[in-house]
Amino acid sequence: MKIRLTQTVQKGGCAAKISAEVLRETLGSLDFSSADPAVMIDGRDFDDAGIYRVSEHLALVQTLDFFTPIVDTPELFGAIASANALSDVYAMGGIPKTCMAILAFPLATLDPALMREVLEGARKKIAESGSTLIGGHSIDDDTLKFGLSVTGFVHPGRIWSNSGSRPGDRLILTKPLGTGTLTAGLKNQDYDEEGIREALDSMSQLNSVPTLLTDEELCLIHSATDITGFGLAGHLQQMSRASGVGFHLRFREIPVFNKAFASLQAENLTKAHRSNESYTQGSIHYESGLDPIEKKILFDPQTSGGLLLSVPGAKAVDLLHKIQARFPRASIVGEVHEASAPGTPEIRLHD
Repeated sequence: MKIRLTQTVQKGGCAAKISAEVLRETLGSLDFSSADPAVMIDGRDFDDAGIYRVSEHLALVQTLDFFTPIVDTPELFGAIASANALSDVYAMGGIPKTCMAILAFPLATLDPALMREVLEGARKKIAESGSTLIGGHSIDDDTLKFGLSVTGFVHPGRIWSNSGSRPGDRLILTKPLGTGTLTAGLKNQDYDEEGIREALDSMSQLNSVPTLLTDEELCLIHSATDITGFGLAGHLQQMSRASGVGFHLRFREIPVFNKAFASLQAENLTKAHRSNESYTQGSIHYESGLDPIEKKILFDPQTSGGLLLSVPGAKAVDLLHKIQARFPRASIVGEVHEASAPGTPEIRLHD
């Protein structure tokens, strides 16, 4: 009998993350600053990865990400978990170089042969990125969990972070939204994997935007983040707070997977849909009519979602066309403005 991995866990993918609200309340008082001047980016702005300068021309990008199964096929789970972890390096403008695997496996309930399948999916995706799996660690646990610790390289002068958006920039989103509700539908058996193939292919796709751009174009990315478990709204709020700017989004320009609204209507939801909405309720302002289902897509927890890039307005269309060669549904979804109240995150939604 074939094991459906999504039936072995209560929650899967980035929807299993501890909510941003809880993290800020719990960790906000911790001092993440370092006396080491080589630390260029740490945890203070909830960025996607840390940056450590090695020399005038080289800095290390370091990140770690793991989660429970979001799909039923072991090899596909390994590929998606790996693409998701590698994404944090790309979101900083870097190129991944080495990976270490993190594996928790329930030996009492699952066939150990499944470990090989998960790792085979990871191995293929890591090889596709041009990086190398150099080791890892495993434990016997009650539920399957898998992910990677990734180290990448970036030039210290071409680092992307979530704190550099400038008024006049335009926002490019590289992948559609909806993985949270569609994979919840998979777990609820409203869909099988083939029925949400569009979303699975997107989650498996590497966010390798930096490899598409020249050195000059890399410097045009003023700010960046990848859209994962906190949803588009949550990650926009973090970028707004870190950059000290406000965002105006055009809802109809936001790319969404074909079945996502129907899945939300069918109430294929996760706890993260509610926590993401709660986290951003003071920042989002609706300036045109959106129905409740449309609003939910803003809080949908993405797994291996797209990159959100803040780029100069005059260069946005040219950069979009270049990105669309690999991410055909990439779209300009909004603009950056001066914040109405300095220090207060602001996201305004237009039709």
